Amino acid sequence: MFSYHLLRGIAGPSTLPLTRTSPRVFVRNASNGNGQPHIPVIRTLGQLRRWRKEARDKGLEVGVVPTMGALHEGHLNLVRTSLSRHPLTVMTLFVNPMQFAPHEDLSSYPRTFDRDLALLQSVLPTPPSPRQMQSPLIIFAPTPDVMYPLKGELQDLRNHKGVEVDVRGWGEVMEGASRPQFFKGVATVCTKLFNAVEPDHAYFGQKDIQQALLLRILVKDLLLSHPTSSNLHILPTTRSSTGLALSSRNAYLSPAELKVSPVLYNSLNAAKGLYESKDTAEGRDITGEELVAVSTRVILDEQERVLSENEGVELQLDYIELFDKDTFEPIRGPIGAGREFVIAGAIWVGKTRLIDNFLVGWETN
Repeated sequence: MFSYHLLRGIAGPSTLPLTRTSPRVFVRNASNGNGQPHIPVIRTLGQLRRWRKEARDKGLEVGVVPTMGALHEGHLNLVRTSLSRHPLTVMTLFVNPMQFAPHEDLSSYPRTFDRDLALLQSVLPTPPSPRQMQSPLIIFAPTPDVMYPLKGELQDLRNHKGVEVDVRGWGEVMEGASRPQFFKGVATVCTKLFNAVEPDHAYFGQKDIQQALLLRILVKDLLLSHPTSSNLHILPTTRSSTGLALSSRNAYLSPAELKVSPVLYNSLNAAKGLYESKDTAEGRDITGEELVAVSTRVILDEQERVLSENEGVELQLDYIELFDKDTFEPIRGPIGAGREFVIAGAIWVGKTRLIDNFLVGWETN
């Protein structure tokens, strides 16, 4: 959609009349005809690093929003937040083969680049004057060969040659148990993206809470400075009017499946409600087992209803779990007051796997 000439000026230091008093001016582009600048698309590491060096030389903070495309309002909220907090934002768009096992949906994962670009265009702030047609947002959309220069097998990790980042002790439970190579793929690609972009801040959504918390552990344990763990921000889940957490995979759902899908939200909300109920406030010590049971019961009841009413929807429970937000250890027995934990779960609706979570006793930043 965008040719290299939109970016040809980024290599030279004399092309950017930028100072600290004009922080929103960076890449010089023509208007898109709607009073907004075009969003440059960078596909090579060399272009990105020249862009990043100039941002650093100008003292401009950079936020990053890693995505696999197929954008929805949740992604756009992450981009809006970064744009509101920092002079420059990079949204990465890369469907990462390493986090898809051979039997998973890599080939069918939605790829909607033109639509994504139009959505991003809609969230750009209006320039203060027609002369300032420079985009505060760029897209880094590398190919697999850029992200994995050693090439070779990327899905069947038994045959993969090259670096893999494995956060042991955190990446094997819950989502890691259901998708054994998922977090290894996420940790590897995010380490690469952090090295490529060198962001001052990074933004992730709460829907993927285990992923976001694991990445905080990763950047702390690897002593990364871009970003630091305190600058890896987790923003609240964006939901539909039914409570369903927005996800790119929601596009797989049929109308009948969409009607059933909010059951995961309802089940987790029931567990959170029990913990925060009057009984708990008056001193009855709710157990982890009770919360798992009440959440599971909501899903099983919906499963029975769907079968009895012959709605033609297959609903299956994957897991419901309570875990400590710092250690990822499952919580069993009396929970006690003042505990900070996560209630999370996953279900299958037809062939689509959905995840969600509630935070108890704490909030994201």
